[in-house]
Amino acid sequence: MATIGVICEYDPFHLGHENMIRQARRALGDEAAPVVCVQSGDFVQRGEAALWDKFARAEAACRCGADLAIELPLPWVLSSAEGFARGGVGLLGALGVSHIAFGSESGDLPGLERLAEALLDPRFVAALKQRMAADGTLSFPAAREQLARERLGDEAAELLRRPNDILALEYLKQVYDQRLEMTPLPVKRLGASHDESGDEGRTEGPLSASQLRRMLRAGRDIAPWIPAGSAAVIARERVRGREILDPDALEIALLSRLRMLEREDFLRLPDARDGAGERLWRAVQEQAGLDAVLAAAKTKRYAMARLRRMALCAALQIPDGLQRETPPYARVLAFTERGQALLHALSDKARLPLIAKPAALRRLGGEAERVFSLCAKAYDLYVLGRPAPAERRPGEDWRTGPMRVGESAG
Repeated sequence: MATIGVICEYDPFHLGHENMIRQARRALGDEAAPVVCVQSGDFVQRGEAALWDKFARAEAACRCGADLAIELPLPWVLSSAEGFARGGVGLLGALGVSHIAFGSESGDLPGLERLAEALLDPRFVAALKQRMAADGTLSFPAAREQLARERLGDEAAELLRRPNDILALEYLKQVYDQRLEMTPLPVKRLGASHDESGDEGRTEGPLSASQLRRMLRAGRDIAPWIPAGSAAVIARERVRGREILDPDALEIALLSRLRMLEREDFLRLPDARDGAGERLWRAVQEQAGLDAVLAAAKTKRYAMARLRRMALCAALQIPDGLQRETPPYARVLAFTERGQALLHALSDKARLPLIAKPAALRRLGGEAERVFSLCAKAYDLYVLGRPAPAERRPGEDWRTGPMRVGESAG
C-alpha cells in the first residue's frame, strides 16, 4: 500500500499545509492515499514553545487531511536541520512509509537530488570542514553555500538560500544516507503574496505559519487563512486557557533552570562546538533576561535559532548524541478511521515499537523510556506557560493517549 509521509510542525496548521497534503496525493495519483505526519512536540525547531501542545496540533492535522500523526521526540526537534531530518525520515522509514512529501520553493527535484548527493560526498564534507576551520567567523550555512557555488555553480547554490529547499535537501540526504526505499514527492510551495507584517487585507495567496503567529500575537483574526478544522481546535484551546501566545511566558522557568547549571553542562550540550557552549554559559551568568542572554551569546557564526535550541536543551537536560541516531519508538498522537486501519497495517512491518499508551514505554525501558521521559519532562515545563492555572498540571504526558478524530478531509 502506498503511503505518504510528511515531516511537520503545524504551528498552526494552515491552508498551505492543507494544499500540500492535497497536492501530494494528486502527485501520487491516489486521492485516498493515507498520510502519516511526523510532527514536532511541545517545543519546535526554531527553539521556542509551540502555541498549542502536540495533541491539539496533531488533532488539527487529522481534521484537515492527515490520517495519522506521530510525535518526533524532543532531541531531534531541538536539533539542526540535519538532525531534525534524520529523526523525521528515520521514523517514516522505520514505519515503512513509501513516499515522502515536502514543500519546495523551486520544485526542482532533479536539481535537489543532484545537490543532496553532492553534499554527502566525503570530499565536499572534508572541504567544508577545512573552510570553516580556516575562517572562525563563517557560519555553517554561509560556508556551505560558498563551497557549493564554487564547485557546483550558481543554480545549485541558490537552492541553499531557500528555507523549504534546504529542508528538502536534508530529507533527501537522509533518505540516501539511511538507504531507504522512499520516493520523494516535492510540492512546489505557493508563494505568500502577503508581506511579513501579515497584511490580512490581501487574500490572493496563503500566509506562512510565522506570519500567522505574528497576527495572533497582535490580536488579529487568522480564520481566513486556516481550515475550519484547525480553527475549531484553536478556538477550543483558547477558551480552555491552553494557548501560549506570549513568547515570554516561560522565561522565568527557563532562566531559573539555566542559572542552576554548571559551565560543564553547557559545554556538553548538542551543538556546543566552536565555543558556542562557553559563550552561552557566560551570557547566563551576566544577563538579566533570556533575550539578553541570547543576544550576548550571538556572533556572526552562531544563528539565533541555534542558540535558542541550545538554551532549551540546557534547560530540558537534552544530552548530546541522541540526535545522531534515529528515534527508538513511534508515539501516536492522533488518527482518523483510515489512520487506525493504517496503524494495523504498519504494525506488521514497522521496525520499531508503535506506542499508543504511554505506559508501554515503561515496559520497553532502556533508550525508549529515557527519550520519552525527556519529552514528558518538557511537557511539564511547557504547560507552565499556559494562561489558565488549572491547565498546568504535571504528569499529563504519561496519562494522555492518542485522539481518534472524524475521518480526514482527504
